[in-house]
Amino acid sequence: MAPTSGAWQAGPAAAPAPAAPAGPAAPAAPQAPAYAQQPATHAAPVVAAPVSLELRDALAAVRAEVAKAVVGQDAAVSGLVIALLCRGHVLLEGVPGVAKTLLVRALSAALDLRTTRVQFTPDLMPGDVTGSLVYDARTAEFSFRAGPVFTNLMLADEINRTPPKTQASLLEAMEERQVTVDGTPRPLPDPFLVIATQNPVEYEGTYPLPEAQLDRFLLKITLPLPAREDEVEVLARHAAGFDPRDLQAAGVRPVADVELLARARAEVARVQVSREVLGYAVDVCRATRESPSLSLGVSPRGATALLATARAWAWLSGRGYVTPDDVKALAHPTLRHRVQLRPEAELEGVTTESVLDTVLASVPVPR
Repeated sequence: MAPTSGAWQAGPAAAPAPAAPAGPAAPAAPQAPAYAQQPATHAAPVVAAPVSLELRDALAAVRAEVAKAVVGQDAAVSGLVIALLCRGHVLLEGVPGVAKTLLVRALSAALDLRTTRVQFTPDLMPGDVTGSLVYDARTAEFSFRAGPVFTNLMLADEINRTPPKTQASLLEAMEERQVTVDGTPRPLPDPFLVIATQNPVEYEGTYPLPEAQLDRFLLKITLPLPAREDEVEVLARHAAGFDPRDLQAAGVRPVADVELLARARAEVARVQVSREVLGYAVDVCRATRESPSLSLGVSPRGATALLATARAWAWLSGRGYVTPDDVKALAHPTLRHRVQLRPEAELEGVTTESVLDTVLASVPVPR
């Protein structure tokens, strides 16, 4: 799987927004998407929403805390922050050993959120995830025992190793943010985020996620192998006594909380989007449906997801309005799992990344 594109590929020495993949040591002002570093050609809306420096600085501090435990995955941290701002779910894909689990645990510690980890296996049952009714001999009644889904961050480890029946147990939780057991709906905590992991190189004994469930993930983020310098830093930390199971000893501390996230989400919801930019996002999604290399294009739900992530990126970049550059910067992670290649295109070596690059190059950008 090709790594994320656009601004998501920026190296750790870049400037510092919580949503930019730059290193945590940079100052508070965020880096604009790579596309926006060219001379401005897109007119902003007349009225831009206010952006709180306090909230942005707090989320920038989250990246600094996560970097105490995880090296070289700044783009993934950026994506998880965007997902939290949009109340969306994330599919993490990477080979074993690139710190997927550690990344989620560190993010949870920096935001003071509850987190659970479920290892998805072929014998896992739906009730093991959502909870079930349990008979209490003392009262002679059935009571509900909540499953691990009742949390803020749920890490669904190797989600494609469990059968479709158990995978489907997450559909209601992801979409409705509730679990229904014995006809009684039970709301999940807020925020609630499913972070599911997949191994891109080993498919024996797996159950690929159906398109309907893939479409419920806001982002698909690929975690590449670290650069040599980052890998040397990982080994240096372990040589100095770093224990990935003890984040407190690594110095990871809560620097934000649920209340701050709620305030940040409220600001993101006020970010302005012009009619022209809305049309551009729609045209990008519609172009995937007409691509000869794809058998499945982006649905309208994918278009709304692209709008949501672009607004979050604009806010994290310090703007109260969205530009076409924001749409371009988030197109790959938001859309890559919502399209399906034709078999003949796969045989020719075409990838979803190259198709999305072609689409973005072909759709006219509003000026």
